[in-house]
Amino acid sequence: MQTNTYEQYQENKRFVAVDCVVFGYEDDKLKLLVFQRAIEPAKGEWSLVGGWTNKEESTEDAARRVLQKWTGLQDVYLEQVHTFSDPNRDPGGSVITVEYYALIKIDDKTSNLIKDYGAKWYTLDELPPLIFDHDILVEKALEKLRLRSSYEIIGRKLLPEKFTLTRLRNIYDQIFMRKFDPGNFRKKILSLKVLERLEEKDMSESRKGAFYFKFKPKKEGEFSDPIFKRSI
Repeated sequence: MQTNTYEQYQENKRFVAVDCVVFGYEDDKLKLLVFQRAIEPAKGEWSLVGGWTNKEESTEDAARRVLQKWTGLQDVYLEQVHTFSDPNRDPGGSVITVEYYALIKIDDKTSNLIKDYGAKWYTLDELPPLIFDHDILVEKALEKLRLRSSYEIIGRKLLPEKFTLTRLRNIYDQIFMRKFDPGNFRKKILSLKVLERLEEKDMSESRKGAFYFKFKPKKEGEFSDPIFKRSI
């Protein structure tokens, strides 16, 4: 059995990067953060947020460093999705990328920093063409997010402190790309007993208004079975 020598390994070594599919929620829309590349290859084209891993850090540490740079946030929900290792995926060289998705709450501070870097939020149906295989990365991230949303109330990481059930349902509509029945969704969510109703109302949704809710403190292993079934 022939093995590569150390010199051959040095000649053939590959670069390791991280790419982050960053989801946020704003104006009742699930959005994705992208930016226009400032370097070749594909200069000026739209890309996911990413960067190289440093020698002394793990890929998760690299992803958190990149996200802090772009959003100013340290405590970001992050989940590994997939590793892409096709040596021809990047025309600039042989690059292995480890993909993560992140969920962040969009506020004025975050939005201003993102604008400083020339990045932009796009809804999923308005997303421009992305470089290389980044459209595949987005699909993989959505698959992972849908799985996570089946076992966890995902709005906890995207919504402000107080919100209406309509806004929570909107997130699920867009993640799963289908309309959840409002009555069934409300009944199911309230049965989980993870929300606390406030006495304040949002008067923009109807003449009667809609009560605001907030999340109760999270319990470990909150749900062992899927929250939603096809009938909802």
